[in-house]
This record gives sequence, structure tokens and C-alpha cells, in this order.
Amino acid sequence: MRQKVRTPVFRISAAPRSLKEDVRSREVRYLVSMGVRTVCFLGAFLTHGVVRWLLVVAAFILPYIAVVIANAGRERRSEPVPAFVPTPKRTLAEGSSSTAPQKARGDV
Repeated sequence: MRQKVRTPVFRISAAPRSLKEDVRSREVRYLVSMGVRTVCFLGAFLTHGVVRWLLVVAAFILPYIAVVIANAGRERRSEPVPAFVPTPKRTLAEGSSSTAPQKARGDV
């Protein structure tokens, strides 16, 4: 099975990311944090002294931080999305009632 090559997609609008992309990015952040926690636990078993206790404390604090980051939700906008305001339709100015062009004074 061939993998598709992903080309970068450039954003040209102020539309937010899709819900699927948002959930995926939060999952990745959470899993990376839990991976760091696992490394802290393993490091606590392999080290001695102050480093051991720092790693144990980090292993107990990281789940809280990971959950807070994962549940942070969608990105916030600093400014609201601009509303679509259609441009007014251009109309011709009203002219005189006659259809023939008028001559200026002094024209023969």
C-alpha cells in the first residue's frame, strides 16, 4: 500500500482549524507528556539521591499538567472573525429627461 505524499496547505482565510485537527493535536500533546512521565518514573528507579526525588515529583505533577493542556480546548482568537459585508451596488446617476446630449453655452 502506497502512502500519499502530503503537500503543505497554506491558509488563506481566517477560518479556524477543523475539529478533527484540533483533537488530534491535543492527543499528541497529551501522549508526549505521558511519555515524559514514563521516562521520569524509569529514571527514578535508575538514579539515587536528589535527582530520584525530583523525577518522582515530576512524574506525579505531569499528569495534572497534561490533562489541563489537553482539555484547554480549541485555540482562542484575539479578534473576532470579520463578518461578510457586501459592497453596495453601483448605480448610474440620474440624468436629464432628454435623450440627446446637451450643448454647453457658447457651442455652435
